[in-house]
Amino acid sequence: MDNDVKEIIRITLSDTTDTGQVFGTHDSFLRKIEKAFGVELVLRRDELVVAGELALKAAGVVEDALWILESGETLDDQKIDYVIHLAEEGGSFRSGGPGNDVVAFTHRGRPVKAKTLGQTAYVEAIRNHDIVFSIGPAGTGKTYLAVAMAVSEFKARNVEKIILARPAVEAGERLGFLPGDLQEKVDPYLRPLYDALYDIMGRDAALRLKEKEVIEVVPLAYMRGRTLDGAFIILDEAQNTTREQMKMFLTRMGFGSHVVVTGDVTQIDLPDGKASGLLHAERVLKDVPEIAFCRLREADVVRHSLVRKIIGAYERWENQGDRKDVHDKR
Repeated sequence: MDNDVKEIIRITLSDTTDTGQVFGTHDSFLRKIEKAFGVELVLRRDELVVAGELALKAAGVVEDALWILESGETLDDQKIDYVIHLAEEGGSFRSGGPGNDVVAFTHRGRPVKAKTLGQTAYVEAIRNHDIVFSIGPAGTGKTYLAVAMAVSEFKARNVEKIILARPAVEAGERLGFLPGDLQEKVDPYLRPLYDALYDIMGRDAALRLKEKEVIEVVPLAYMRGRTLDGAFIILDEAQNTTREQMKMFLTRMGFGSHVVVTGDVTQIDLPDGKASGLLHAERVLKDVPEIAFCRLREADVVRHSLVRKIIGAYERWENQGDRKDVHDKR
């Protein structure tokens, strides 16, 4: 090893440690840790030696990986990337990290769990508050976890129906030029809600409950004039509501109901001059103690690792004080 190494940490591995799981296929997880912290990782009998200036942080990632395995979870690229990100920010997966708390099971029996600290806080907020706002970038599980919680509450008979709503805002397209009747025109806007519902409940079961109007998947405009008791109500893509629409939606809440509002304020498709009802609601309602606001971040993205990098790149560009809009000169 390099004689200039400033720190060496030795991690003892137990006889039951599955080094293949800890190290990854062809040691891919170790290589990620080495690259992230500029350290060297060497296995010597029952010891993993971590050497380098940032050996302490790198060793923390290894300890987190071991903790994840011991808790019965499996390791994958997403988890390793997330644990590395936490360590880079001075955090640890072990301190308040996601555990084995199952939110729901999909129709195939796969457990749905919070995968990040932000998601864990989001799920806890839904359990402890009647109204929850979840604001964050694409891929952070805002909608999926909300639908999972809705199904869980319905199966536990804590609510009598599930209502999923979305504003049908034209993101560069014109609804009027789409073929079909009104329902067929708005269905593409509701597809992400259907996808989450089908994955968790199964398509046939969800459609049966939809026919009985126990589950409703509707455009936001269909909510006007209703009062909803005993319902789990989700408003998705809420950044595309106006102030008036947001107030209308929130005042639909009845006794025994739960409301979850999700949105990504970096993807507002409202016409120029229209303020986002989600941003306005955050300012107006932030001091109401019964309402929780959860901010999910780039680190909470649970899709392909490139999605996190893309979101980070866009955030850095948006935050440049001297940036200028780029126009296509072709």
